[in-house]
Amino acid sequence: MSILVTGGAGYIGSVTVERLLGKGAQVVVLDDLYRGHREALNENVPFYEGKVGDRSLVARIVREHKIEACVHFAALTYVGESVKEPERYFENNVEQGIALFGALVQAGVKKIVFSSTCATYGDPEEIPIRETEKQWPKNPYGWSKLMLEQVLEAYDVGHGLKFVALRYFNASGATEKLGELHEPESHLVPSVLMAASGERKELAVFGDDYPTPDGTAVRDYVHVADLADAHILALDYLKKGGKSEFINLGTGTGYSVLEVIETARRVTGKPIPYKKEPRRAGDAITLVADARKAKEVLGWTATQSDIASILKSQWDWRRRNENPFKA
Repeated sequence: MSILVTGGAGYIGSVTVERLLGKGAQVVVLDDLYRGHREALNENVPFYEGKVGDRSLVARIVREHKIEACVHFAALTYVGESVKEPERYFENNVEQGIALFGALVQAGVKKIVFSSTCATYGDPEEIPIRETEKQWPKNPYGWSKLMLEQVLEAYDVGHGLKFVALRYFNASGATEKLGELHEPESHLVPSVLMAASGERKELAVFGDDYPTPDGTAVRDYVHVADLADAHILALDYLKKGGKSEFINLGTGTGYSVLEVIETARRVTGKPIPYKKEPRRAGDAITLVADARKAKEVLGWTATQSDIASILKSQWDWRRRNENPFKA
């Protein structure tokens, strides 16, 4: 029996595939390679290039590889882009996701680990954020993920589909072989390090007038390897008959944009110039997780996610790999 990983050539997906293989799992990857990298995958992993909403393709993969569960990463994930092009996010994330879930249920696959996000919370009323916090996203990206959470909940009631929706906070960092590389790059950690290396003339800091200690937005950063391990624990939980759950993945510690920059200066020994820009549409003020439920339900805690370690892992990865994912 195999595990289908959609978006498995992407950042978090490829690290999860890497760690699943390390545990002896049989993995199949479906990815359209729009922002993924085929080179990020072990060449022996069965790979299908295509859309997750291609029902006939999904049915064939399930049939040929005896799929028992799915980890669904495939999605567009840029907050700013989603504000400017909401139709792309609803068409790609929601329509394609619904088609995937339907094809899996029809084929008899009723275990899904879903890559959700803390962006479903919007600007929360309480920090740290518990899973019971009201959800009112500030951008179409967050809405697209929340809509799929609701679809999964309905499919549980209607079809017995069991799922774990993992609402992770800011994925970051790198493993020995795999790290974060997007084009364009909008995430803070790689952007800070691109400014440190000279790949960018300077870093843009969006907003310095937030109601935070230094005026910049605050986020909870989680190492990508910790996130990948949580997906594996969620799969094990479902295989043992666990009920459907919504679970935060974070550390409970937040860092402002300026704190990340200052830590990166210490880690890299580089000056990291930056310029202040107006707030970016769709950005929340502070997002920090209450991650107690992850420990209680999955036995998961972040073990590699202090901000200095995250930055060093990504910095070292890029220095080892001048042209990552180039064959």
